[in-house]
Amino acid sequence: MPKNKGKGGKNRKRGKNEADDEKRELVFKEDGQEYAQVLRMLGNGRCEAMCIDNAKRLCHIRGKMHKKVWIAAGDIILDDKADVILKYMPDEARLLKAYGELPDNIRLNEGISNTMDEDEEGDGEDYIEFEDEDIDKI
Repeated sequence: MPKNKGKGGKNRKRGKNEADDEKRELVFKEDGQEYAQVLRMLGNGRCEAMCIDNAKRLCHIRGKMHKKVWIAAGDIILDDKADVILKYMPDEARLLKAYGELPDNIRLNEGISNTMDEDEEGDGEDYIEFEDEDIDKI
């Protein structure tokens, strides 16, 4: 039987995302770069993204990010003309929008809890109130 001389298998390589907890400096776009929102993932390290300049691009996720940073539809990314350079966390995307880097028509993924609060404060169209007389007729 061969001896295992390595330090472990593929499970050792997984879950080493220790830098997630730390705050990182906000990166703004430079010349030749553009902000984009992911429309859908295509597989094979590619995604379709709508850039801020209203161009729909087929983007390639570079190797440094390929299996370490998970990108989903709706995420805000920094795009170097079809290469994904950086994925912004939700709080970073909100900061970019506040600084005026992203246009107002971009919808950020605010989370499920915010949409639930808006539904509860509605006009009450989904709420039906029965009176005791109606129940007796049935």
